[in-house]
Amino acid sequence: MSTLSHDGRSRWNGTAWVPVGPQAAPAYVQPRGSRVATGWTKPMQYSVAGWYLVQAIYAVTLPFFMAGPMVDYMNQVMQQQAALNPNTPPPPADFVSTMSTVMTWGLAFAAAVGVVIATIVIIGALKRWTWVFYTVLVLLGLTAASFPFTVISAFSTSTLSPMKMPVQMTYLSIAEGIPAVALFVWMLLAALRRGPWAMTRSAS
Repeated sequence: MSTLSHDGRSRWNGTAWVPVGPQAAPAYVQPRGSRVATGWTKPMQYSVAGWYLVQAIYAVTLPFFMAGPMVDYMNQVMQQQAALNPNTPPPPADFVSTMSTVMTWGLAFAAAVGVVIATIVIIGALKRWTWVFYTVLVLLGLTAASFPFTVISAFSTSTLSPMKMPVQMTYLSIAEGIPAVALFVWMLLAALRRGPWAMTRSAS
């Protein structure tokens, strides 16, 4: 037999009806083993999102910087081939303009793909997607591994590659490589010590 009154406001204690006090809402218990944010989590999220926002902007401007040097490189190759093979007939008059158009559209397509990838990473960083964390970690690791070669090629006087990038782009590639390496080291430490997005597993 229930000891509660019909309205649920009183309880029979055996001798009298006593008011029932308000019941407290059950406290939320973090599921055991789930990940919780740390002091590194939000700064890391915003750092990755900000970095890829810069990459998206860079991707949009890339066709404007690269189209000219690529056309110049193609002209140099054609001149070298003509000097080595003087009996070879020259290409059609509109060949250079056609190739320039093709390269421009190719760079534009690459820029669009770069913007899409950057957008996905930004969303994934803000939502703390685990697969985005490890994907970015690998990509930044590749950048960190190639960074010494970027510095060497920027200041090298070797003539192995006749294609010379604009000075501004050369310095920009070095300037963007430094924070990329720093972000990679930070994310690697977070993955080893805490977990993806620097989130640790709860003990209870």
